[in-house]
Amino acid sequence: MRIVRLANFVGPQSGGLRTALRELGIGYREAGHDPVLIIPGERSSVEETAQGTVITVAAPVAPGLGGDYRAVFARRELSRLLADLKPDRIEVSDQLTLRWVARWARRNQVPAVMVAHESLTRLFTLPAGVPYKARWRNIVFHSRAFYRAASWAATFLDRRSAREYDEVVATTRWAASEFEAIDAPNVTLVTLGVDLDLFSPERYSEPVRACYARPEQALLVHCGRLSMEKKPQRSIRALADLRAAGTDAVLVVAGDGPLRPDLEEMASAAGLPVTFTGFIDDPKTLAGLLAAADADIAPGPVETFGLAALEALACGTPVVASGESALPEVLGDAGAAAEGEHFAAAVRQILDRPEAGRRAAARRRAEAFGWTAAVSKFLAVHHAAEPQCAECRKGRISSNDEDRHSRRLDHARHGRPRSRRRLAWLDTTSGRRADRPGTAQSRGNRRAVQARRAGSASGGS
Repeated sequence: MRIVRLANFVGPQSGGLRTALRELGIGYREAGHDPVLIIPGERSSVEETAQGTVITVAAPVAPGLGGDYRAVFARRELSRLLADLKPDRIEVSDQLTLRWVARWARRNQVPAVMVAHESLTRLFTLPAGVPYKARWRNIVFHSRAFYRAASWAATFLDRRSAREYDEVVATTRWAASEFEAIDAPNVTLVTLGVDLDLFSPERYSEPVRACYARPEQALLVHCGRLSMEKKPQRSIRALADLRAAGTDAVLVVAGDGPLRPDLEEMASAAGLPVTFTGFIDDPKTLAGLLAAADADIAPGPVETFGLAALEALACGTPVVASGESALPEVLGDAGAAAEGEHFAAAVRQILDRPEAGRRAAARRRAEAFGWTAAVSKFLAVHHAAEPQCAECRKGRISSNDEDRHSRRLDHARHGRPRSRRRLAWLDTTSGRRADRPGTAQSRGNRRAVQARRAGSASGGS
């Protein structure tokens, strides 16, 4: 079975998404399938890897995200590529920029699955909870009207996704909740996994720990992208509050992003012991850092699973996560949930536990998440999508063009959308544009009015 997977915003510094795509591809291939991954990049290429064929499509850098994050918007090029690949299944890891792929799959009778790696409701309403320097931004983004509009847009897109895709995969109940709110019947819960051999307490190294902290200090780690939706400033504030309360702690920030200069200035101005390592590309180096830490901080409020946090648990390091995200569901009793901005109290709660007990609990929790089980469940979802695609379940967009057009919203109440009425003015037999209904009469009226005006003008002279 050829499974063609598509994803945007996958760059060299992508974290959880890139890991999930790689591990699922490896699992599909080991199960005897033919996985093909299509991602954006600086230049087009085709490469055979352990996760199957990886096709990179040249794409521009997405503005405003920072780093080398790209997105493919060339629908015709991707459509031709999909037609050439002749997929048996399609798996899309994007809820916004690749939505049209579901309609392509429906027209070509290919079962399509969408993996919800983000919560649109939380993502769209995130600007409402961020303070801005510009007064007009605070007025706009903190208004009730913006929040309602953002929530409506997210719900609308979720409904369309549930209609257009044969199956929707949510990685946590938290991620599935917004689809349950719209009574979507085709949502399946499948948790992701972690490499328990690579990320292990055996990676603990005293020399690594000594690079960042003295023996009596508490070593905290923030591992993630330094962008607005991750709220990395919470980790620095937590360190400041801990030190103000008498806890001798240091922080290592492993990651990069558009907020890094502001965070470095914030830490420097407060005189805090914060080390910025940048993005760590080597997984073994990252595993060594996570294993050496006393606690990992994951402050992002819109995390739908949090692979970086699960990797910390696998290394025997407990995690403090935002209570607003899906991470408390993943952590169980192996971590702590911080309410609002109170991360220092949650970190102190973790540090007060006996070290051996908290590390054993973290590893035990991580062992419940394996990639073998995740791959099996993903494949089961792909198999389950087949009969639903063939039946074209009621309420979905049909593969029949005439039926699909009849479902579209009629803005002008004339039996078809406004754009379709404009196209109908073109006479396909002669190849010339036909007169609009009522146009001839209106032109005659204008000529009569112009003639009367001309006569009045000549009579007056």
